[in-house]
Amino acid sequence: MTTCLLLHGGAGPAPMRPLAELLPSPVLVPTHPGFDGTDRPAELASIRDLAAHYAGRIDDDVTVVGNSIGGWVAAELALLGVPGLRGVVLVNAVGLDVPGHPVTDVRGLTPEELAKLSFHDPARVPADPSRQGPDVAALAAYTGMRMTDPTLRSRLSGAKVPAHVIWGESDGIVTADYGRAYAEAIPGATFTLLPEAGHLPQLEAPDRLAALIRVVVAGIGVSTPVRRGPLVVQPLGCGNAGGVTRLGSEAGGGC
Repeated sequence: MTTCLLLHGGAGPAPMRPLAELLPSPVLVPTHPGFDGTDRPAELASIRDLAAHYAGRIDDDVTVVGNSIGGWVAAELALLGVPGLRGVVLVNAVGLDVPGHPVTDVRGLTPEELAKLSFHDPARVPADPSRQGPDVAALAAYTGMRMTDPTLRSRLSGAKVPAHVIWGESDGIVTADYGRAYAEAIPGATFTLLPEAGHLPQLEAPDRLAALIRVVVAGIGVSTPVRRGPLVVQPLGCGNAGGVTRLGSEAGGGC
């Protein structure tokens, strides 16, 4: 069984935990250095640096699932030829420069404005007083708040592992057409639209997202994982279910 390494977006690791609880063990949910008050070494100053940081900690049979900037990190990992990396799943990823579809600048947005852009229906997302907004300082350290790399599209033609792009259809941060462009940039990548979900489907539609990821991971064909390295993680999860290419709101699955 593959290890799922879940890479979070700008709000830190907390939004990934509902998804982790619905995936088969082992599941790892690290905190990117610099987020949630953690130290960030000076040599980690870009998304490529962060990808290299994780590449050195990946052992056999790992599938990386990344959301937002975590998806950008996963895309960079797909280019590195990491022996133990079996595939990547990009969930509403940023990083690609797509003419006509800019990544929304979240600086200065009120929580209400951010929620309207991030969710299909903000009222349906359970309130969580511990949930934070974007960590702008950490985001700026890795991205300069540009949120795209103009070289990424051409470099993705050299992706070395299978890729699946999943997109919450109602994302107001990065549109579904942006997601399609991501999939088109990666040879052999597949694209799945997730209705009634936005930029954070792991919060808005965790059951449906987990069901789809289980199908994707099962299709990669992996063996028992062997882990190495000092990842700061929260191992969580169980579950067993199926999904379809366009995963409707009636689909589900859980532990």
